[in-house]
Amino acid sequence: MRKKKTTDPSHPPADLSEGKEKLRLKQEVGLMSGMSLIAGTMIGSGIFMSPEWVLYHMGSPASSLLVWAACGVLATFGALSYAELGTIIKESGGEYIYILRIFGPFPAFLCAYTSVILVRPAGLAAMCLSFAEYAVAPFYPGCSAPQVAVKCTAAACILILAVINCLNVRLATSVMNIFTAAKLLVLLVIVVAGLVLLAKGQTQSFQNAFQNTTTSIGAVGVAFYQGLWSYDGWNNLNYVTEELKKPEVTLPRAVMIAIPLVTCLYLLVNVSYLAAMTPSEMLSSGAVAVTWGDKVLGNWTWLITLSVALSTFGSSNGSFFSGGRVAYIAAREGHMPDILSMAHVRGLTPSPGLLFTAAMSIIMIISGTFTTIVNSVSFITSLFYGTTISGLLYLKIKKPELPRSYKVPIIIPIIVLITAVYLVLAPIIDQPQTEIFYIILFIVSGIILYFPLIRFKCHPRFLQRVTLHLQLLLEVAPVARDAN
Repeated sequence: MRKKKTTDPSHPPADLSEGKEKLRLKQEVGLMSGMSLIAGTMIGSGIFMSPEWVLYHMGSPASSLLVWAACGVLATFGALSYAELGTIIKESGGEYIYILRIFGPFPAFLCAYTSVILVRPAGLAAMCLSFAEYAVAPFYPGCSAPQVAVKCTAAACILILAVINCLNVRLATSVMNIFTAAKLLVLLVIVVAGLVLLAKGQTQSFQNAFQNTTTSIGAVGVAFYQGLWSYDGWNNLNYVTEELKKPEVTLPRAVMIAIPLVTCLYLLVNVSYLAAMTPSEMLSSGAVAVTWGDKVLGNWTWLITLSVALSTFGSSNGSFFSGGRVAYIAAREGHMPDILSMAHVRGLTPSPGLLFTAAMSIIMIISGTFTTIVNSVSFITSLFYGTTISGLLYLKIKKPELPRSYKVPIIIPIIVLITAVYLVLAPIIDQPQTEIFYIILFIVSGIILYFPLIRFKCHPRFLQRVTLHLQLLLEVAPVARDAN
């Protein structure tokens, strides 16, 4: 790892950016691709798997719909807050780079360490496992697919995504655009069919709709975890700020178009599910979208299975696209091994960071369940979302003179911060879970590693030779910085 100059949070430069790149990633992400990255990543396996879990934890159809709506509002508020940060700190890296520039290297390292090794690979693994479940299902009619087949398919999915994203940015964004259009078409089919069912009088699920609503703060928190998982990806554009065309315009516009669109679709899709099924049928369904297809489409149910597989693949591509950038940016700042900070000499893609994310994701698919991964990832992301939003509030109050082309009303980040604190504390207080304990231990291990590796720069010498060999093998070069 290299020694990097960090910014003193009490004396930030004019735009909180440390310097200009001699070698830049290509700026090929425009408004349409930005919207596709947000919507394409958000619309994945969640809307096809989470509705039954939100209903389970909330206890009633009406309260579950309120959670879906609230999650959409929170995602929009969070994205608008991040849009302002993106116009102040015009660097890729999302939460990591914002925490680094505002609070310094120690909390930023914990964010990078947790995101690069655990959060991003685990989230990608969960999406690819969902893809695999639906992709192999037609080959095993009437029975569950063997786990070996599912996991091998998930690993193959990750490898395909790695190839696509390592070749060039334009290919990756083209895949996002195509799959986003396809999944939006599928959701529109579900919405229209649901409206037809409602017009025919199938409204039994909406009678006494608030009956059995839970009052447990822990259950509500877990319901939000499941709902917010379906909105995960609302912040993905901030991970690729340096690759945006006119980021000060593209970032807020893409957010304000994509997230409200996805929120409306999610609400209407949930209404369609409830129109076709009773709450008890939804709760007993292993795959709510497939059960909906059996009831509404009959022999054409295979279209839903295919659509879910395609949707999840597209979402995995968006998550992979942004996730590799986190490793790249963290390494560029000296918080990860040097090799991850390099870009391919011809494709100008952060291929080492992408390959590392792929390798960690393949390891993740070996164990873990969908709900365990979702709850674990949601706990950590809520923690770092809260830290990032508190940084925005600090800049708005203490550094109002910093140039920014977009400003969000201060009440919006305050609401997001309060919600993030609630989502971190509520499940711990009301329903403590084993995986949260392991996550805390993992974060503590990052604290232990920080001092010898980052603070005191105790690096084994053989890493330099390993880095050189990998550099030659992968055909990558460092992204150099000019001094301020």
